[in-house]
Amino acid sequence: MRLKDKVSIITGSGAGIGRATAIKFAAEGARVVVCDIDVKGVEDAVAEIRQKGGEAIGFKLDVTNKAEIEAMVKAIMETWGRVDVLVNNAGIIQDNQLAKMTDEQFDRVININLRGTYLCSRAVVEIMIAQKSGVLLNASSITGLYGNYGQTNYAASKWGVIGMVKSWAKELGRHGIRANAVCPGFIRTTILDPMPPKVIEDMERKVPLRRLGRPEEIANVYAFLASDEASYITNAVIEVSGGVTL
Repeated sequence: MRLKDKVSIITGSGAGIGRATAIKFAAEGARVVVCDIDVKGVEDAVAEIRQKGGEAIGFKLDVTNKAEIEAMVKAIMETWGRVDVLVNNAGIIQDNQLAKMTDEQFDRVININLRGTYLCSRAVVEIMIAQKSGVLLNASSITGLYGNYGQTNYAASKWGVIGMVKSWAKELGRHGIRANAVCPGFIRTTILDPMPPKVIEDMERKVPLRRLGRPEEIANVYAFLASDEASYITNAVIEVSGGVTL
């Protein structure tokens, strides 16, 4: 088990990539903290992990709420006494062309995707410094690398988390803390459910591997980066997209 007893916080883990990551980490022996604004999603993920013999605790968490984050981290320290891994997975999209985008759409995406990542990382970094070890993993996107039509706010937020990773790698390496980013491409999650089959087919045709990714395939990358097998990897920005940007 490559993550044996590593206390791992995964934000936005009530569904999708976050939930797949929580389940993967538990299967690899981690003590998993499931947190999401969706209480039912948290409860279901924790129950699934425990049914499979894993360790998990759950929290309702709004990543823009500093008090909630601090309360969660305090409870984790009281329960397990350390934090080894933080996966900043929580994020949203509110797409619109620049000429039509509202300030509210822009601010909400930046607050959750970018400021939320900062707040969660800030809440655990001193613990990791004291431990002289830790892993900070940020969910970016191929949109953060290359931009995308109608996604000014999302692209800005995901480029921003890459910038934070690169800053943290420089600042925190001397404390034994690694920081990396993962950039998924088109992943088959519930966010695609409302899309017509033809739109999905068009997306698949754009991918050299001719299919959409699975949440588990992103989770596998996070699990590797969180493990000691990746002990010399920091400052990395890893695209997991089936080659869609070729």
